Amino acid sequence: MTTEPVDADTAQERLRRWRLVLGGDPADGTGHTLSGQDAAMDGALGALYGKGDKPRAGRDRSAGLGASAPAVARWLGDIRTYFPSSVVRVMQRDAIDRLGLATLLLEPEMLEAVEADVHLVGTLLSLNKAMPETTRETARAVVRKVVDDLEKRLDTRTRAALTGALDRSARISRPRHHDIDWNRTIAANLKHYLPEYRTVVPERLVGYGRASRSVRKEVVLCVDQSGSMAASVVYASVFGAVLASMRSIDTRLVVFDTAVADLTDRLDDPVDVLFGTQLGGGTDINRALAYCQSQITRPMETVVVLISDLYEGGIRDEMLKRVAAMKAAGVQFVTLLALSDEGAPAYDREHAAALAALDAPAFACTPDLFPEVMAAAIEKRPFPIPDAG
Repeated sequence: MTTEPVDADTAQERLRRWRLVLGGDPADGTGHTLSGQDAAMDGALGALYGKGDKPRAGRDRSAGLGASAPAVARWLGDIRTYFPSSVVRVMQRDAIDRLGLATLLLEPEMLEAVEADVHLVGTLLSLNKAMPETTRETARAVVRKVVDDLEKRLDTRTRAALTGALDRSARISRPRHHDIDWNRTIAANLKHYLPEYRTVVPERLVGYGRASRSVRKEVVLCVDQSGSMAASVVYASVFGAVLASMRSIDTRLVVFDTAVADLTDRLDDPVDVLFGTQLGGGTDINRALAYCQSQITRPMETVVVLISDLYEGGIRDEMLKRVAAMKAAGVQFVTLLALSDEGAPAYDREHAAALAALDAPAFACTPDLFPEVMAAAIEKRPFPIPDAG
């Protein structure tokens, strides 16, 4: 086996990259010294991920940003200069988790320096009760930006998927001309094709009902607001607002820990919804489902979406009986273990298996998949459950 010769410039670039990855420990073996912007990037990384106690410019990484807001604000500015937004968001999250910087987010100048994303919103909501008034408006502005961005991303796709599902679920056999579903009509009448006329003569028309003229479906989003579900709470609030704006769907949003709060009257503004939540605390799924069950008036036209990791602090058997009763009445019931971009979280597998045995599947769902899940529920067809592997 032969290898291509490597020129000096390429070799130096490889050493530079390895040096940035390995962090300058004497054992990294590169022998490469950083300077200029590379040294500054290394310092920003070292402040978060390094191990040494004393930094040496361009040589060793040193963990620690200090406890002062100015030092952290400078660091936030540095990483936004040197790294793309996707990397900045990861580093911010790591800084909050590894170095305990959450309380510094209570200072307005800090909030103005961060790269806003769903995880930052979750952190702010968990600090909501401790937030001074001087910070609250800045925090709302940060949350508003994230929510607006999410609505732009998710609104069109959600409306398209659900409008189609509502129309299909209201399909009628004697449609008016402008209500005819031509694709399905042609497919249903292919056997009546007349070769001499090169056309299909339909004997049966398939059409859509006018689902948009009246409320045809009721959707209940029942959302666990324990601390581990922060991202799910953010996405559920945005989707709740989108669903509530559709005339064909009557939407209710219920959040719970050991208590239950109905936030339906705030759905015109998902930021108000989010600041009405209280992340943290215990979990009583049974109590939440009891409330949701009491609000259902048209079970055959109702979809209940439980968003929870299923770590039940209430009465497990009662919870399962409630789900079984709703299913028996005709309710479409689905459990989302998470509504986030990050896949399946830790969850109670025994409870998930018990729900699956009731034909109420439990699975993690990304925001991009959520419209398809809701469309399947509305049409009463199998859910597009992602591959767990």
